Amino acid sequence: MDGAEQLLAALGAAVDGGRAPDPAVLQALAHVEDPALLRRAGRLLGRLHLPGGQLPPVRVAILATGTVGPFEHLLRARLVAAGLLPVIEVGDYGTFDLALPSAGFAAAGDPDIVACVLDESLFLPDDWSPDLEALRGHVEARLADLRGMVAASLARTSATLVLHTVPLPAEVRDAFISSRARAALAGLWCRLNAGLLELAQEHRQVVILDLVGVLADAPVAARDDRLHRYADLPYTDGALLRLATEVRRIAQARAGLSRKVLALDLDNTLWGGVLGEVGAAGVQLGGLYPGNAYLELQRAAGRLRQQGVLLVLTSKNDPEPVQRALTSHPEVLLGPDAFSVRAVNWAPKPGNLRQAADTLGLPVRSFVLMDDSSFERALVTSELPEVAVVAADGDPAHLVRSLLGPGWFDVLDLTDTDRRRPELYRARAAHTAFSRQFGSPEDYLEALDIQVEVRPVSEFTVPRVAQLAARTNQFNLTGVRFDEAATAAMAADPGHLVAAFTVSDRLADEGVVGALWVRRGPRSWQVLNVVQSCRVIGRGVELAVAGWLARQARAAGADAVEGRFVPSGRNGVAADFWPRAGFAGPVADGVYTLSLTGAADPSPKWITLRERSDSLT
Repeated sequence: MDGAEQLLAALGAAVDGGRAPDPAVLQALAHVEDPALLRRAGRLLGRLHLPGGQLPPVRVAILATGTVGPFEHLLRARLVAAGLLPVIEVGDYGTFDLALPSAGFAAAGDPDIVACVLDESLFLPDDWSPDLEALRGHVEARLADLRGMVAASLARTSATLVLHTVPLPAEVRDAFISSRARAALAGLWCRLNAGLLELAQEHRQVVILDLVGVLADAPVAARDDRLHRYADLPYTDGALLRLATEVRRIAQARAGLSRKVLALDLDNTLWGGVLGEVGAAGVQLGGLYPGNAYLELQRAAGRLRQQGVLLVLTSKNDPEPVQRALTSHPEVLLGPDAFSVRAVNWAPKPGNLRQAADTLGLPVRSFVLMDDSSFERALVTSELPEVAVVAADGDPAHLVRSLLGPGWFDVLDLTDTDRRRPELYRARAAHTAFSRQFGSPEDYLEALDIQVEVRPVSEFTVPRVAQLAARTNQFNLTGVRFDEAATAAMAADPGHLVAAFTVSDRLADEGVVGALWVRRGPRSWQVLNVVQSCRVIGRGVELAVAGWLARQARAAGADAVEGRFVPSGRNGVAADFWPRAGFAGPVADGVYTLSLTGAADPSPKWITLRERSDSLT
């Protein structure tokens, strides 16, 4: 049985057993680039039904201006490989112009994502003439129509709408025999795609994928003329696979499955050659090929770090030569301070990655490892299958593409907290060192001078709060992940409260570290969810926030506050939050209740809560 059949057999066994495929199987599926194999996998996975909690669910509606073809199967395979359980509904053929503005895709309930497959037929008349001015008017009018459809749809749904730029078919371009007219047509089509891309700036619920750019860099044809004429299929299997991959990146980021840590090997990864054999002066870095390829990888990793990805160095080497090379080699861009954790030793890499995860307070599933050794990669995959593994062997010219292509670190929006993450995790190390000076945890916490501020969200904090909802798994009380649209809508509704809380102390300003979503009834307030970054777990911040919430509810005339805890298998650290905050319970459905009559303030004595008179205005 070859590798493809083995993969399908493993997927079939999981489907028949009613269980999620093993992480190693999902990794293998994620690396498949053969559309035919992924079509088979996607059909097979259509029968995958799992008990709650094994994989996060995602509901996707597909709308297309032509036929969908294999896109449904390709997308399902990509989503399952990313660790999601998709439920996919395909809109009826020929109904795009009706289904999008009317949100007809939401008849069975709002999906999480609406993936739109567009082609030129949406913007060109059926019988167009080479009259460029008439064509320009029609294209601009249809773009305006699409803008209206999107706006109408967003008024009826909280789903994320995913659209994409549209390639200009050769048969349209080549119908113009004047080279000047062809250039003008290309300019018109570029402006059309620019207009599509601007939709993402106009609406926070809209994501636009640059399919034109993706296909320009992919060794696949965009269209098969025969299938287009025969079945109104706008794109080839290869092009649809690229589109499915881009939609997967959005779904993965939306579900909070983005990776936060890049663990990098040194020898034949960040530089060419083996340091212990050739010395610092002999490694290949900078200059001509292949040294320039390794330098570009360091540049790419540095750019990721600038956007909040934590770098970890994991290398089987002696520490002293590595330190000298990182500090003395003139072409090294990632010096010692670029790495949040350095594991330079001869220990097995799975153990080093576990230790790095413990140091950072992050799960190993947050890690991506890039290593040139097939042995080390296989060992990590065997012992830590949750770690995403990127091969750094082969031609070093492909290193950057191998690292960035899968989109492991994608987020929907980059927040200030993301950019500050390396600084914040350095502060975590400073906290650890500071704590060793004290005889008890209470003495340490009092010495920190912790300041907490709670405020209703604003347009500036909604993206960060929605990101916390998507990405927080440990201190997440109910698992309900309110996205930006839902968070903004609740924040504007007098019947709800969405608040963010910030933390600072004598060592660091942590920024926005948590949020709570509350339904405000006249007599009782119901907490829909509370999330808090793992960076501040153990400081009692959540108890100060609970005390703040009780005071707000009491001031508004409520008699009680209700909260729930829904175990997810990953949020055990928050299981006792409500009892610690003074709530009684649980009763049915995990509900806890705090009577506001005579309720004690649970705020720890070592926390100063900065109250504001405009808290709920």
